[in-house]
Amino acid sequence: MKIQPGYRVVPVLTEPFVHEPSVITWDGNGRMYVVEMRTYMQDIDGTNKLAPVSRVSRHEDTNADGVYDKHTVFADNLVLPRMVLPLLDRVIIGETNTLDLKSYQDTNDDGVADKIDVCYVGGHRGGNLEHQPSGLIWNIDNWIYTTYTNSRYRYSDGQVAKEPLIFNTGQWGLTHDNVGRLFFSIAGGEIPALNFQQPVVYGQISLAGELTDGFRDVFPIDNIPDTQGGLKRLRSNNTLNRFTGGGGQSIYRGNQMPSDFDGNLILCEPVGRLIRRAEVTESDGRITLANVYQGEEFIAATDPNFRPVNSATGPDGCLYIVDMYRGIIQEGNWVREGSYLRGVVQDYELDKNIGRGRIYRVEHETTRRGQRPKMLDETPAQLIRHLSHPNGWWRSEAQKLIVLHGNRDIAPVLAELAHHGKTPLGRLHAYWTLDGLGAITPQILSPGFTDSDDRVRAAAMRIAEPMMATDRSLDTLITQLGNDRSPTVVIQTLLSINHGKHPDAESLTRQILKTHADVDSITSIAQQYKANQVAILAEQKKMAELANRNKALAESVMRGKTIYSTLCTTCHGENGKGHPSPKGDNLHLAPPLAGSLRVTGHKERLARILLHGLIGPIDNKTYSDGLMMPLAANNDRWIADAANYVRNSWGNRAAMIAPDDIARVRSESQSRIGPWTIDDLAYFDPPPLTNQSQWKLSASLQTDNTSAAIDGDTTTRWSTGKHQASGQWLAIELPEPLKVMTLELDTRKAKTDFPRGYVVHVSQDGKTWTGPVAKGYGDGPITLIEIDSPGRVSHLRITQTGSSRRSYWSVYDLKIRAIPSDATPPVSLAESLAKVAATELAANARRDGDARRGAKLFFSQSISCAKCHEPNSGPRLGPNLAQRRTGTTDVTLVEAVLDPSKEIHQDFQQTSVLTGDGLIINGFLVSEDDDTVVLRDPATGKELRIPQDDVEAIKPMKVSAMPPGLVNQLRDRQQFSDLIRFLIEVSQQGESAMTKLRANAK
Repeated sequence: MKIQPGYRVVPVLTEPFVHEPSVITWDGNGRMYVVEMRTYMQDIDGTNKLAPVSRVSRHEDTNADGVYDKHTVFADNLVLPRMVLPLLDRVIIGETNTLDLKSYQDTNDDGVADKIDVCYVGGHRGGNLEHQPSGLIWNIDNWIYTTYTNSRYRYSDGQVAKEPLIFNTGQWGLTHDNVGRLFFSIAGGEIPALNFQQPVVYGQISLAGELTDGFRDVFPIDNIPDTQGGLKRLRSNNTLNRFTGGGGQSIYRGNQMPSDFDGNLILCEPVGRLIRRAEVTESDGRITLANVYQGEEFIAATDPNFRPVNSATGPDGCLYIVDMYRGIIQEGNWVREGSYLRGVVQDYELDKNIGRGRIYRVEHETTRRGQRPKMLDETPAQLIRHLSHPNGWWRSEAQKLIVLHGNRDIAPVLAELAHHGKTPLGRLHAYWTLDGLGAITPQILSPGFTDSDDRVRAAAMRIAEPMMATDRSLDTLITQLGNDRSPTVVIQTLLSINHGKHPDAESLTRQILKTHADVDSITSIAQQYKANQVAILAEQKKMAELANRNKALAESVMRGKTIYSTLCTTCHGENGKGHPSPKGDNLHLAPPLAGSLRVTGHKERLARILLHGLIGPIDNKTYSDGLMMPLAANNDRWIADAANYVRNSWGNRAAMIAPDDIARVRSESQSRIGPWTIDDLAYFDPPPLTNQSQWKLSASLQTDNTSAAIDGDTTTRWSTGKHQASGQWLAIELPEPLKVMTLELDTRKAKTDFPRGYVVHVSQDGKTWTGPVAKGYGDGPITLIEIDSPGRVSHLRITQTGSSRRSYWSVYDLKIRAIPSDATPPVSLAESLAKVAATELAANARRDGDARRGAKLFFSQSISCAKCHEPNSGPRLGPNLAQRRTGTTDVTLVEAVLDPSKEIHQDFQQTSVLTGDGLIINGFLVSEDDDTVVLRDPATGKELRIPQDDVEAIKPMKVSAMPPGLVNQLRDRQQFSDLIRFLIEVSQQGESAMTKLRANAK
């Protein structure tokens, strides 16, 4: 191991006392807690990685020699623990694959937790274990932060509560500086540090040049090429050229290093076997990171097992490094069969070194280790002095413990420290401690606005945010800080007056931007914050309106938004209007979803489209892609969420589709082969019935007037004759049993007379009722009620479940859409052809087929076989059919069209990617690195970029990219014979036949 001159690395804890360490932290008495991921990559395949045998161990240095000599297993039988936060009398631990947090208490002081409680229920969290939350750090603002989750947390009285964040990021590791700025990293994105300009509570904010040129370049001294990024991440000498596994970062806040080390960012890069020391500088309100050593690293090793994964400032003021000390550092997803990395691991036998680990202390030759703390034995009054300690670990720990004690009697002493403390950081922590105790007042806070240190002034402004909207006593001080000499303070003022909703925020913001127009960082941050807020408000308004109507629907829409943005925007566009084809053919890739009756119409139709796909022209219009791929491989909730998003976005508004609805339609349509066509789906979108004269209506009120609802006169109505009340009903008897799809209640002549709530029951005889087959509420002049009855019924009863003190329940016109009793369910051409022997179909094609007619079908835009097999531009998405292959016969050609997965060409094998959200994305694998998996969509040829953060598993598929049933867009068996005859000609005669028939087709 090589370390820069003047520094040394001292082992303080090694195997056999720790195995696979990944995180360290200390409690108030200086006892070290170590996360041991004992199941992490114990073989090259990561077998049994989720077995509950990992642990958090506790270690003490009993003789003050700097080496930990007392060891206990504090919490055992855990599933890859990843976050640890010691509190006053307990330790909070977070594990892999869950957002739950548990409290562990050692009630008899034997070093082993004997009382375990769930203090926060977050639920299951899937995804690759490298891309799950980490951190759980108590920041200066008394909030607890993690990576990945869009929330921050607060601990009080044994429970953890959460508050949503408008933005969060990060991957492995999280740290904060002296004023509470968080430093994130994203190893998968090769971003060693990000979003550190301002507290994350204000959203995503970055500034140009925040990483100096070349900061992402790394300078290891080993040459083992085991990088998940492959050869592109290696120099000619096999050394890593860029951060690919950066994380485990910490801001050094201790007092046992040279002064130029203070506030440096320490970054671990386990793939490169190195540790970066970055200088953090602030100028004109902009934070900049730069490598302290040009062309070198702070620490680097040639030992292939040196795997630094975390760092921290310790109670003694030194820097500590966590080294998993193992061969493989990447999780199994990156070392799977066929990967570049697997071969390197096997060549260098990196899978042989497991079950070890080291914790190091980094010292300087001037280091004089500090004393061991005893804060857990001290009173809140005694802890106050530590708020001014030169070691930031002591300051933060003391603040946390005082807040946890919750003793407000010490507020006057804290206020005295805040106003007259000798050190700026002591005053800073005093203010934040008062805030954490809920003891801050405008009177206590106001001196902070005029403090001599800009960090304290900025903190006072931020602490004042909850008061700004209603308390105007600080207005003069707030206005003064808008003109502060420090850009840092000005930026905080700008953020706080807006985030705190100061009544004069707009005018104050304009004045600040005018006064400081020459400071780029102020202008840029103001613009970014405003853009963040505009986007947030628009989304909140939409979701609030939806949640008011239906909370479950709102939650489904939010999940569906993630699905749509990942999978559907490529063709349908973010605005749901469809993307123009890049081929310049005046076509769109896919039909618009905004305003589409197929989207907002009956769920039976949309559910079938999503399950089986859709092919062919729509409303006599051809689309460039021509085929929507089936999504049946996804589960029922996933499909329902996707459907609910498109049904309730871009101005669309429709009833909720439940997972049970998808399950029912999936069962009913299981015999379907291939995608639907618009003509087939017409069966599920019948026109309104026209035999109203044969209906019999009855009601709980105004029975004599029920016929006015179906007399064809929209100026007459049936009405309850009194204000709406629960239990009122209207019933319809049809002349024959029908499969009823939709009821439409028209109250446009009395716009407020729609039902405030309803349920619908059905019956065969008008005596025995089943249901409800629909429930909901009206919110406008037209109430559309989708019926979910699986069979035919003769009687329907709509029952009022709401009430109104002002409005009657009226119906001016009642329409019923139902499938006629003599209607025949659609049977696809693929289903019909599947019942005929392939030999017979092949013989028919030889005898009756016409290759020229088949060529016109093959090259037509609507059927678009050529788009994959003979594209005019772009990649070929299917085999070259004019290339002779051994074993091709007339029969195998028929089978290949009707059952494409029976034999898959080796060059067109699909890959399936499973994301942490349960999304399954299929396509041809284009490339993969530690940042992104790129698949080519078989339907469109578009590249789909999937962040590795979201990837849970990748595997080859045994299903062809060509879905079964593409023949459904053909008119009849004759067209099928023509198409097969064309394929016979080109397979036997090669490119010459293809060229000739293509010319004839035009």
